[in-house]
Amino acid sequence: MAGCGGLALLLAALLGSAWARRSQDLHCGACRALVDELEWEIAQVDPKKTIQMGSFRINPDGSQSFVEVPYARSEAHLTELLERVCEQMKEYGEQADPTTHRKNYIRVVSRDKRANEPDMESIRIDGDIRASLKFACESIVEEHEDELIEFFSRETDNVKDRLCSKRTDLCDHALHISHDEL
Repeated sequence: MAGCGGLALLLAALLGSAWARRSQDLHCGACRALVDELEWEIAQVDPKKTIQMGSFRINPDGSQSFVEVPYARSEAHLTELLERVCEQMKEYGEQADPTTHRKNYIRVVSRDKRANEPDMESIRIDGDIRASLKFACESIVEEHEDELIEFFSRETDNVKDRLCSKRTDLCDHALHISHDEL
């Protein structure tokens, strides 16, 4: 009977490990998709469009100080995007790497609503995957809103790696994997 307890313990450890890896893959994929969606949304804004930012304080002369900043990367615009960006997760599917069996998430609907042309046979698309990805995205936005606004308020290179791997550790397993593989 002692052998059954050891087998049950081994099975529980394996299932726990698989669940942890699945959760890590999901959160990493959600972070990377979130960054892609935010970068695309920011790029759609006319670079000439600005917004006045300033203080509510009144200067001694009775005037207020305002400064014009690019709208696309303004805190107001980024906050608005963060409120709705996770809805885009419904346009993603799950793909398992045939070698590592790690899951990654790719956009399966192009921005103009046509199906993308990736190998659709290897991509799982269902409501559970999309709901899980959306929930993970919402969790990331809630937990890391300040970091997201900080990173996107100024143009930075490699936001995916810097935010998803180095800053939040959501993709710590992916530091050595190129962008194309994720």
